[in-house]
Amino acid sequence: MAKDTAPEPKTGDCPVRNVLNRALGKWHMLILYELSRGPLRFNALRRAIGDVTQRVLTENLRNLERDGYLTRDVDPGPPVAVTYTLTPLGHELANLQKGLMSWAVTRLPDVEDARATYDART
Repeated sequence: MAKDTAPEPKTGDCPVRNVLNRALGKWHMLILYELSRGPLRFNALRRAIGDVTQRVLTENLRNLERDGYLTRDVDPGPPVAVTYTLTPLGHELANLQKGLMSWAVTRLPDVEDARATYDART
């Protein structure tokens, strides 16, 4: 049997934990999902996600750009237009996340049943 050589994300400064936190963050997953469908301008992305503030979306987009998951292209206009596009790394992560989202949709009834059982006991 092959031994798993992946480092265990135990410490707060673990690089793997940092990457996972970024990749699996609430807004990051939604942003990557929407951009996996094609490039979007800022306001279109904000509308697609829904309940995110401009400040929070901007911060999350900067984090994803910094990590290499997306590019930010500015068309000086007029009017100025900013378009976000996934990089190959971003597409790879988005595809992995789609599997997780598919699992969540499939298993949602089981989770809801477990919650109801737990709530009935407490």
